[in-house]
Amino acid sequence: MTTMQEEEKKGTMVQERETTFTETALRLSGKTEEEAKRTGAVDRADEQVEAMFAARFKTVNSPIHKAVWEDRVPIELFGSPALSTDAACLPAMQRSLDVLRKHKEAKTVWDEKGKVSDLVLKELGTAGYWGMLIDPKFGGQGASLQHFMNFLTQVATYDPTCAGLASVHGCIGAVDPVRSFGTDAQKNRFLPKLASGEALSAFALTEPNAGSDLTALRTTATLQGDNYVINGEKLFITNVVPGRTIGIVCLIDGKPAAIIADLPPQENENFQLVSYGLYALKHTYNQGIRFKDFKVPKENLLVPPIGDGLTVAYHGLNLGRLALCATASGVMRVLLANMLPWSHFRETYGQAIETRELVKRRIARVAGLITAADALVQWGSWLLDQGYRGELECIIAKIFGSEAEKEVAIEHFMKTHGGRSFVQGHLFGDNVHDFLAPCIYEGEGEMLGMAFFKSLAKEHGTKFFEPVGLGLQRAGLRTLNPANPMHVWQLRNELFPYAFWYIGQMLSGADSHEIPGLPPSLKQHVDFAMQMLKEAPLELSGNMVKHQLKLADRQCRIAHMSQRVQDAITILVTALYAHRQKDEVTIAAADIVCQDLARKLTGEHPSDQYFKQCSKLADMVIAGNFKPIQEIRREEIIFSYDKK
Repeated sequence: MTTMQEEEKKGTMVQERETTFTETALRLSGKTEEEAKRTGAVDRADEQVEAMFAARFKTVNSPIHKAVWEDRVPIELFGSPALSTDAACLPAMQRSLDVLRKHKEAKTVWDEKGKVSDLVLKELGTAGYWGMLIDPKFGGQGASLQHFMNFLTQVATYDPTCAGLASVHGCIGAVDPVRSFGTDAQKNRFLPKLASGEALSAFALTEPNAGSDLTALRTTATLQGDNYVINGEKLFITNVVPGRTIGIVCLIDGKPAAIIADLPPQENENFQLVSYGLYALKHTYNQGIRFKDFKVPKENLLVPPIGDGLTVAYHGLNLGRLALCATASGVMRVLLANMLPWSHFRETYGQAIETRELVKRRIARVAGLITAADALVQWGSWLLDQGYRGELECIIAKIFGSEAEKEVAIEHFMKTHGGRSFVQGHLFGDNVHDFLAPCIYEGEGEMLGMAFFKSLAKEHGTKFFEPVGLGLQRAGLRTLNPANPMHVWQLRNELFPYAFWYIGQMLSGADSHEIPGLPPSLKQHVDFAMQMLKEAPLELSGNMVKHQLKLADRQCRIAHMSQRVQDAITILVTALYAHRQKDEVTIAAADIVCQDLARKLTGEHPSDQYFKQCSKLADMVIAGNFKPIQEIRREEIIFSYDKK
């Protein structure tokens, strides 16, 4: 049987599978049939997305999965090459940045309603902005994800909303569903308009009763003649106004489906927008939609080769999560750049606060967080370009980026600016909700952390724990008591493979790699990450043994275990990224953030040497040697910083 035939057979098996491991476990643990069924539906959607990828690019063969569950950490998969400087997309990117720079300086990015103006959207379309991820044969730029994500970071330094609109349009709007799942006819019909900006897009997934739980969808589409007739309500849809092109996830015959729809130029009895007050995203349109007998041509239905509408939704979310981290890095650049002039101007007891140790530590910490975010974005986008699914990697980037942006805004930028932060016209006071909202976008952080654990532990659970669960069912036992000889004897055949694996883990040591030229400060972080990854399998598996069928209810424990793995991976990726930059300040910034993450994992206190390193790094940043913020315009907020 050929590899292609094997993959197709696996895909068919995924579609035909009636119950998943999680669904079976929930039933055995006493959960309701409804909860088990809904959880199983989400599992199947995940498996269907997984089946789209070649074996070497699936989650089980991803760098993170291998680093945790195999004895050898594939260090070659944790580094990414530098961006090429001759990519065909670069001129369009520069034109787009020029458009944003012009309007930023003229203060014309927003219209009289405070939204990104139609003129800016149109000029960006002319520059090629909206077609970055679309193949040139459809009028796009064909950018790699590495280039696109790096571009989003640059865009966010001018206007984060515009960066967000590019992500909505290209990653989770209509572009990714059509280019990934559309027929040739659908691509020819939709992609040229999406590339030019004639049709800007959004994605209608969330509903009043369906957020994290996408199995609670209620919007329906019924085939009537040549059209699907849609009824239902969608909520929190960014970039939706009349005339846009949107992807809609709805139910057809009780199963999730995805349909591309061109909204009419004006509201009518079949299509109504629902306006509400929203503190975040105030510079774009975020609204609800009510459909009443809304007709969409039946040829607009997307039919993925495997799966259904949830498959389409899950596919784009990875791109959106990575884009969020890229945008967060741009926002943090702006915040750090605007901390510096204020820190130089503001004095306490005759000395500028930039000389104070607390402020220096804040500056150093922000530089470290920017470096780590850049590392995760470059690494994750490179993996996606290689063909990896990137689920685990993109979740890490989303969680880290959103939490880092929140921390920088509140703990460092706001506190450094003091009470002036809350004055109208201040960068913090005017945008605080936008700094916090990414913690919710593309999945709330702790919920995603549990999804991270679920995907990371799935194969291990299927291989070792599913046979035990079925054995318990056959033996009429509810849980396994390892201290009970009768239990062990009854399940001896199922327990032996796990015992063999466990002993192997206990006897093996942490992996190590010789990386030429790696600075000692970074080498200690690489070695520490390797040790943490070595300990992770026993911690994860130990809790699976301890809690057994009740583990699904131990959400705090799951989130905690998940975060520990995420932090270890972030340390490894950041250290390797800084080494490749060959830049003293970047290496120092990576060292600081890796020390912070390591202490978080060990519980140790910071040393005096650490505080001295923070001050040294801050001095280099203040002197203008931190490359990520060198070209960012610094503004005098509220009043002049001229001390004369």
